[in-house]
Amino acid sequence: MAALQWLAVALVPVGYLLGTFPSAVIVARRRGVDILSAGSGNPGASNVIRVLGWRVGAVVLLLDFAKGAAASGLGLAVGGRGGAYLLGIAAVIGHTFPFGRKGGKGVAAAGGMLVVLFPLVVLALAVVWLLVSQVLKKASIASLVIIVAFPLTVGLTGHAWWETTVIAAVAALLLVRHAANIRRLVRGEEHDLSQRG
Repeated sequence: MAALQWLAVALVPVGYLLGTFPSAVIVARRRGVDILSAGSGNPGASNVIRVLGWRVGAVVLLLDFAKGAAASGLGLAVGGRGGAYLLGIAAVIGHTFPFGRKGGKGVAAAGGMLVVLFPLVVLALAVVWLLVSQVLKKASIASLVIIVAFPLTVGLTGHAWWETTVIAAVAALLLVRHAANIRRLVRGEEHDLSQRG
């Protein structure tokens, strides 16, 4: 077991590199758009949805989700739940802080990690995200709702304290990454999903 845990530690760079895969940049570029200079300039699914529509944005969302899930799944295979957290968080950090370019907000990559660890909770909160985003037309509000709800849900469902603590730390990182969105929401300037450009 100890050897497997050390293997998970050794694979942290792999998790980080998985997270750096520029899904939004590649998908948008194939459609002739530089997503880093379009819309909000954020290389994430929400901005792709605003600029190129739901179908293209869904592709980016799934790819970003897959990055976190692949990293966390690898960690689970070699190091149990601890390994899943370790490599999953590495992928989230890779997604949000890639070398040499702007990173995304991290919600989809974190969702991929969490679906490996809490599949039923993720399914329920994914429905919440879709409902909130469709009703309010603001992906940032939907994301903030599930960011806050996830650690509360994990804590209330009787999981180990350390898991709740780790999830809360990931949620704090995601909230920091949404600071600009929060400021725009307060000023009433946040982009709608229906807005293009």
